[in-house]
Amino acid sequence: MAAAKKGELVPRPPKKIEYEIRFATADAQKGWRDLVATIRNPMTETWDFLTRTPLSTTPTNYRLKGELGVIERGGATHERWQHKPTAKGTAHIWFYVHERTVFLEQVHTSHPNETK
Repeated sequence: MAAAKKGELVPRPPKKIEYEIRFATADAQKGWRDLVATIRNPMTETWDFLTRTPLSTTPTNYRLKGELGVIERGGATHERWQHKPTAKGTAHIWFYVHERTVFLEQVHTSHPNETK
């Protein structure tokens, strides 16, 4: 393990029952960064929700339907979910869950054309 540097951010340790969040694509990483820059507090709440209850159906978190509702990664098929960081905003996060990891596949700063 490398020596810590002064001022280095201390990562929050996850609870054993929590999920990890990982980027599935570079575009998702960029979209996440853009949303954090513009709606920081809702994104903090999004982080909390996705690490605790990503598979809960709510008005702002639900499975996508039809062809969009399934994604294949690494030879496995997963249900694709959508999370809206704010109830009235246009940002959408598409993700899937594998074991105890939430993979952010697409992070849209505005309403994605595929679901209009």
